[in-house]
Amino acid sequence: MERTIMLKNRQIQSQGCYRCFALVIVIAAATIVATAQPGPAVRSVDSVAITVSDMDRAIDFYSRVLTFQKMSDVEVTGEEVEHLSGVFGVRIRVVRMKLGEESIELDEYLAPRGRPVPLDSRSNDRWFQHVAIIVSDMDKAYAWLRKNQVEHASSGPQLLPNWNKNAGGISAFYFKDPDGHPVEVLHFPPDKGAEKWHRPSDKLFLGIDHTAIVVSDTDASVKFYRDLLGMRVAGKSENYGTEQEHLNNVFGARLRITALRAAEGPGIELLEYLAPRDGRPFPTDERANDVIHRQTVLVTENADEAAHGLTLAKANFVSSGLIVNHSRELAFTSAFIVRDPDGHAVEVEQK
Repeated sequence: MERTIMLKNRQIQSQGCYRCFALVIVIAAATIVATAQPGPAVRSVDSVAITVSDMDRAIDFYSRVLTFQKMSDVEVTGEEVEHLSGVFGVRIRVVRMKLGEESIELDEYLAPRGRPVPLDSRSNDRWFQHVAIIVSDMDKAYAWLRKNQVEHASSGPQLLPNWNKNAGGISAFYFKDPDGHPVEVLHFPPDKGAEKWHRPSDKLFLGIDHTAIVVSDTDASVKFYRDLLGMRVAGKSENYGTEQEHLNNVFGARLRITALRAAEGPGIELLEYLAPRDGRPFPTDERANDVIHRQTVLVTENADEAAHGLTLAKANFVSSGLIVNHSRELAFTSAFIVRDPDGHAVEVEQK
């Protein structure tokens, strides 16, 4: 009898050890899967959507001054648009414009109207976002912009010094569109930039290389765009000196710059001001109809999976969830808008 009890106890202990071992294997396997699988891959950066106060004025500026072509012009309204944008009672005029192979979207909120861009906005405020347009000749581009009386954001075009191996030889200039949104023109030397920017062309404005956003913590932003959205880090640089100060028009500017890329489309550039650190945070009450608003539009193969991953990561959603489209005017099957760690809006679309 005693021997039988001992055998049963050993059998129970053996089964318990086996179950514990099996549980360890399951947990380990789950951990490997969780760490090995990247976030839902973003296929492309589609465009940057810019809220404007006067559509006809904005179209004139981007087409006449910067030579964009108008591709479409529609009005959208209804519950789907309300739930996507987070703005109730909305009617938006949406104009898509193209330069080279890249596009922007201009959004005028006919109702309800939002707030203008703060007049004292600076390049190190965290609501800063620009599109960087490549030009074939910086001197000619600057002369053309001066002729059209654009508002300066830089003191003038800046040639970045050769000691900076990642940025030396690049010339750049910041200015503003009629609503006060910053725009950059860039010229690459022969050893920098994508091959397409060096093809012979009779055009002055060639296309959009990237959109740049100011961030407070590069590492946190990389986790969002790379680990959650599946983009890749394509380059890094630390820029400072008088040229950088006068480009940004921020005294003592020292920037940590990180370039992100998807498989297609322009890049996203993270600008972290290591100095000065007095840039203002993104307004927590900003809405899509405020003229300060811009959103980077990303295309994914599976918006539902992307939304699920961002929900698990406790991202801040602007949309009420994944919005399934039944309208002909909206160019996606499903989409949502979410904010990055600093508050910049990102729209993720499935075509």
